[in-house]
Amino acid sequence: MVNSRRPRAEEVEELLLNARLRDELEPFLDESVGLRSIRELPTQVENDYLASMLAWERAPVLPISQWFGESFNLEPPDALDDKTLREVLRRTIHQLYDAHIVLEFTEHLSDRRLYLVIFRDILPSPEKKLDSPGNYLRWHCLDIDTETETWLRYYATPQERNEWALETNEPLPEAETPPFPRKMPSRPASKNDL
Repeated sequence: MVNSRRPRAEEVEELLLNARLRDELEPFLDESVGLRSIRELPTQVENDYLASMLAWERAPVLPISQWFGESFNLEPPDALDDKTLREVLRRTIHQLYDAHIVLEFTEHLSDRRLYLVIFRDILPSPEKKLDSPGNYLRWHCLDIDTETETWLRYYATPQERNEWALETNEPLPEAETPPFPRKMPSRPASKNDL
């Protein structure tokens, strides 16, 4: 039986957008990127995915310090007394969040040490700058691979701790409350988190 239903104008627009997005993505694709499996998605969802891929490919790579219109410079940590550093750190964390940069695993670091991580590691780091409201760069202020004990002690869930112990057959450090608790802004939950 032949389906004689005529497509709605919105369906035609979605299909035309899909074709345009695929054409624009073509120069960026190689054999490592397969788009066939996304054909099973509804066209609008596929278009959102393709648009995000295209945005990623076109996004400039800039040092984070240049994501703020003009270069974002901080005083060296040793040039600030504790009170001033704490206030500058608070403002800086919120400025980073406003630029969609979320800092994670920070509570094992003193204010001075976290400020140093931002000054030395985060601001000079070249990263893709995506101008999309739902995209956040999650910056881990802890390398789980090289600082495993710190991660296990302060951040790992009981399940992660148990899995690690089973995999490594090594003793677990005691789980502890991090020494520098702070309320950090975090990215809002999105439909992709579900």
